[in-house]
Amino acid sequence: MSGARTPQEIRASIEANRADLAVAVESLRGEVAKATDWRGQLRAHKREVIIGAAVAGFVVGGGIAAFTGLLTGRRSSRRY
Repeated sequence: MSGARTPQEIRASIEANRADLAVAVESLRGEVAKATDWRGQLRAHKREVIIGAAVAGFVVGGGIAAFTGLLTGRRSSRRY
């Protein structure tokens, strides 16, 4: 056999590849939709989100307090 394919075999191969590609694209769409569902991610990781928000609030609050202390000239430690 010389390896040459008939036009009918080539068309069948193209159609099979097209069908496989359509399935792969649909699968990818589903995975992308799942990965970008931020509400679902929040529901799945509620505890971690609450801890992260608390830490961020603590850091931001401390930074604001330190900044206002610098602006008003107050210091947190006293010198004797």
